[in-house]
Amino acid sequence: MKQRTNHKKPILSIIAMLLVVTVLATFSLGVSAMEPAEGKIYEGIDVSAWQGDIDFAAVKAAGKEVVYIRASVGSNYIDPYFERNYNGAVANGLSVGFYHYMTATSISEAQEEARFFASVISGKAANCRPAMDYESFDGLSSGAVTSISLAFLETLEDATGQEVCLYSDAYNASRVFGPALAKYPLWIAEYGVGSPSNNGKWERWSGFQYSDTGRVNGIQGNVDLDYFTEALFLDDTTPPPAQETYINYTVKRGDTLWALANRYNTTVNAIVERNNIANPDLIYVGEQLEIPTAGYTTQTYVVQRGDTLWGIAQRFHTTVGHLVALNHIQNPDLIYPGETIEY
Repeated sequence: MKQRTNHKKPILSIIAMLLVVTVLATFSLGVSAMEPAEGKIYEGIDVSAWQGDIDFAAVKAAGKEVVYIRASVGSNYIDPYFERNYNGAVANGLSVGFYHYMTATSISEAQEEARFFASVISGKAANCRPAMDYESFDGLSSGAVTSISLAFLETLEDATGQEVCLYSDAYNASRVFGPALAKYPLWIAEYGVGSPSNNGKWERWSGFQYSDTGRVNGIQGNVDLDYFTEALFLDDTTPPPAQETYINYTVKRGDTLWALANRYNTTVNAIVERNNIANPDLIYVGEQLEIPTAGYTTQTYVVQRGDTLWGIAQRFHTTVGHLVALNHIQNPDLIYPGETIEY
């Protein structure tokens, strides 16, 4: 490139060129970034059955403070890992919120889904506002989507007695959802950016999902990564304390602390600390242990003719390894009709 040698160009022309460049850059880069709502920002994740079994003790140790859990989809589907994720998160002191994936295409369907979601989370202690996740609109207009969303959120508030929020990707927040929804806090998804783009409706973001390919200790595979602000918390932001309960357990042949921790939804460290175990790799048949059981629940199934452990695991959304450990099964290929299996 040749160096310019003409130093006589008028200063006004230079200023004009700079203004043009600035305007073009503004259009090419898009609108300005949104700022977070006021208050502390918390590191978090959101999870569903896609993440499988989660070690929430490891998630907590990795620095995550908040977890949003998928509770339901549509008008009759409960996430098969909902109870397990809730119990595990609460037992390990994480702040919890619930979300519902909406499929409604009419106001009446939205109201039905809101009441269903409210029934699923009823009785569960939550720290964060229940959230609407509405992404697939089946050709509906922006006005229809906004009306359906309002019907869901208003019905959900009435059914739960709680303030609510909505989740959206950046495109739908900007192009689809109407300004009437801006009265609800926005949990926005936009990847590869430092801050979400300003959409002209919400002045601030309350939650920011910044990746859908995150990696966190305690979770196999990808998980969504989020920042959450105090705007998403309910008025009582104190996490519900996990009830400190224990069972007396007699060690059996083949037991390990890892298997016991997995069975009773606790951690090896919790068992070690409770029982002053010097060597976690060394426990003895007949030894008496006190095992923390906060968040532990099981159900039972009576084996039918033709059942396999693999088939039972698939039916109840668990794993063969979990069933083997929970039921002290010596041979996973050998179960009998009439036998009772905990899962």
